[in-house]
Amino acid sequence: MPEGLVIHISIGEEKKTEFFSEKVIRVGTEAFHELQVKTPKVKKSGFWFEIRYDNGLYKVTKFDHSINLKFNGEELDSDKIIRSGDKISINGTGVDFSFFVVDSESSLIRVNRKPHVAPFIEEAAIESALSPKRDDAKVFLRELAKELFRETSLTTKIILFSIIFISVFGLLYLGFSFNEEMRRSREQIAKQQELIQRLEKQLEQTNQQLGNLDKTSRDIIRTVSLAPNLRVQYGDGVCLIVGVYGLVSRENGKPLRYPDPSIYQPDPYEPIEGETKPSFQSSQFTLTTEGNGLPVEYEFIGTGFHVGNGYILTNRHVVQPWEEDELVKQIIRQFDARAKIKKLVVYFPRIPNPITLKVEAVSQRDDIAVGTIDPNVALGIPTLPLEMDNSSDAIAIGKTVVSIGYPNGPDRLLAMLEDSEAKAIAARFSSRESLLNYLAQNGKIQPLTTPGAITDMDSKKIVHDAKTAEGGSGAPLFGQSGKVIGINFGVFTENNASNMAVQIKLALELLYRAGWKPSEEKSLLQAQDNSQGN
Repeated sequence: MPEGLVIHISIGEEKKTEFFSEKVIRVGTEAFHELQVKTPKVKKSGFWFEIRYDNGLYKVTKFDHSINLKFNGEELDSDKIIRSGDKISINGTGVDFSFFVVDSESSLIRVNRKPHVAPFIEEAAIESALSPKRDDAKVFLRELAKELFRETSLTTKIILFSIIFISVFGLLYLGFSFNEEMRRSREQIAKQQELIQRLEKQLEQTNQQLGNLDKTSRDIIRTVSLAPNLRVQYGDGVCLIVGVYGLVSRENGKPLRYPDPSIYQPDPYEPIEGETKPSFQSSQFTLTTEGNGLPVEYEFIGTGFHVGNGYILTNRHVVQPWEEDELVKQIIRQFDARAKIKKLVVYFPRIPNPITLKVEAVSQRDDIAVGTIDPNVALGIPTLPLEMDNSSDAIAIGKTVVSIGYPNGPDRLLAMLEDSEAKAIAARFSSRESLLNYLAQNGKIQPLTTPGAITDMDSKKIVHDAKTAEGGSGAPLFGQSGKVIGINFGVFTENNASNMAVQIKLALELLYRAGWKPSEEKSLLQAQDNSQGN
């Protein structure tokens, strides 16, 4: 009965022999095969063939037909019985498997004789076993030591003992001293490491302090340079809004007029100095839609800023000033009139001519208005970036802000000139329109830049101390991020720290409703249009 199968594998010059006692022997390239063969000579991976022990015989039960296996040079068939000397080859690869069946009651080689031992080896072994065991060298040394000890004098013994004792003591002392020195060295090293750690910690703290100082310095530099940088980048995108509106009758649409030109006063809020002509409050004073009296008209100014593609942000009360004027509202009620804008233009720095402004949307809830100018004219005007992130840390109490606008309108523009030049210009031009046109053509329209800080805020308003005045309404309020965080709408003249701005997030909905798109969204839409066109 076979005890196992010997397989001799030959792959070119490489040869190896393995013994298997398993009942099933799988040959292939996978890790779970009993015989794993990996060679570039055979391209096929996976299972090759299987040998199974059955009824006292080894047989080939399964094999892969695609790898052209040969059994003793012939085609391999299923259930082929394997006997000693048989060979399975993978045709054309040089991979051969030779088989030898190992039987339990036979061997490949038998020797039928007794083992031979040389006679002299046998005699030596017997003599060694019978003779008594001894060690002459040990006996000699032991007897020599006893004799020397008996013959040595007591003095010599004491001296020898002293030498041995001193040597041992010296060795112990040296060992103790060495150990003590090592202990002191370890303590010194530990102290030095502790000192190094303290120095490293101090160095880390110093570096952190230097980093904080550097950050503080950069913040200070950025804060100090914020206003001039914003003025250079975006000052030309802030405009002076100038308009004129009149009052017309709701009944016939005709303008309200003063009945007698001789009592017309340019500013109905104040009586004409030195005369007793009736003011509006007088019971004898009235307005009419007939005659040749001068029409009731009012000029107004404010600030706005360009947010891209010709869209202008400002305040509602800038483009609808009659809503904030109690005297005008009283006239409207008494004479059943309504306000009508006769002229509305904007002046930008570096643009010599006024540009018509059209009101597109007005918020009834917040003091915000959206207007538009010709997009072709707006191509050369800087676009002010808006803070779209509501969680920006630039909108917080104590943060630096910068306001860019036109407080006091033409009066401030003239104040920036030399006194002689300002007086000459004021004397030369009697109307505000002609004055502003002259200033625009000579590059004198320049906004005022004022820095400050946020002193208070809520979900809608920002309170700050960046100085402004009448005419500065609608001005952009920049945050430390360099983006617009609010629109100035109110000034408390009695408290410089209480200038009010509406948060820019409240203007986004109105802008979208008016048709405005952020620059990033416009770029994306343009790219989509270009791709569809191609």
